[in-house]
Amino acid sequence: MADVELRTPVPDVDDDPGTRGDLIIKDRVFEKIATTAALRVPGVVRQGGGFTRFTGRDLPRADVSTGAHSVALNLYLGVHWPCDVAELTRRVHREVGDEVENLTGMPLHQLGVLVAGTDTDDAADGPLPGPRPAAELTVAHPPTASPAAVPAAIVIAVGLLATAVVAARELLVAHDKIVSAPWVRNAFEWVARLHWDQWLVPVAVTSLVVGILFVLLALAPRTRTHVAARAGSGTPSVWLRPVDIARMCSARASAVAGVADVHTTVDRRRATVHVTARPGASGDDIRTAVTAAVDEALALLDRKFKLRVKIRGGKEQT
Repeated sequence: MADVELRTPVPDVDDDPGTRGDLIIKDRVFEKIATTAALRVPGVVRQGGGFTRFTGRDLPRADVSTGAHSVALNLYLGVHWPCDVAELTRRVHREVGDEVENLTGMPLHQLGVLVAGTDTDDAADGPLPGPRPAAELTVAHPPTASPAAVPAAIVIAVGLLATAVVAARELLVAHDKIVSAPWVRNAFEWVARLHWDQWLVPVAVTSLVVGILFVLLALAPRTRTHVAARAGSGTPSVWLRPVDIARMCSARASAVAGVADVHTTVDRRRATVHVTARPGASGDDIRTAVTAAVDEALALLDRKFKLRVKIRGGKEQT
C-alpha cells in the first residue's frame, strides 16, 4: 500500500465528516491502471525488458498529471502492425478512461495516445470492436526529440564534478590530511605570472566560439519526432513515427489487387511507395488504385506529404 496513503486525523468529539481524512492517490497508481487497461486492448503489445527497465523505456508506459478533480495522461504504446490505428485508439480511450474512473473515482480529463513502437511478430488477439465516439480532449504536447543542449549539459556536469573533486582535494591538503602540493593555488600563481603570447589568441577565440555554441544549443527548439493523426473531431489522438507512416502506406497499398510486393520510404515532405506488380497486371490501374488508397490514409495526418508511386513489373496500358 505504498502508493495509496490514507491520512486520518485524531477523531473529534462531533465527528465532522470533513475532518475524517484525505485519500491521496499517487501518480504511480494511475500509471499502473492505465498501462494494465491498455494491455487488455487487442493489438496493444508489451515491449521492453533488459536494459530498458532501468531507462524507463518499456511499453506501454504513461506520463501522469493530476489535478484537484481530474487526471490527464499521455500513454505510450507498442502495437501489433499492421492495425487500424484510429480504431485501436478509440478502444484504448474507452478501456483506460473507464478503468481510471471506476478504480479511482477521478474523471479522465485528457488522454493522449502515442504509438512509440510496433511489433510484426505477435498475432493480434482478434478483431477490434465497433467505433465509439472519442471523448473531448484538450491539445496535448507532441512528442519531441531530446534537447540539443544535452551534450553541452553533460560536458558541464562532468566539469562540475571534476571541480568538486579538486575542491575536496584542496580542502584535505589545506588541513594537512594529504601531503601534496595544492593544485588550485599553484595554478592561479602560474596564471598570474603569464605574459602576453601568441597562443592566447586562439585560446580566446575558441572559448568565445564554444560559449556562443552553448548558448545556441540551449535556445534551439526540440525537433518533433512524430506526426499527429487526427480523429473526426480534429483533436490529435495518436502520433506516428515516419517508419509507422511508411508501414501504414505499405499496408494500404498491399491490399490493392495486382500488387505483389510493396516498400515505402518516408521523409519530412514525401512518401514514396515502391510497388512490384504481379505479371500481367495493369501498371496504370495499380498506380491509380494505390494512389487513392494511400492518399486516404495520409489525409488523416497533421502534416501534408507529397505522394509518389513507382511501379515495377506488370504491363502498361496502350
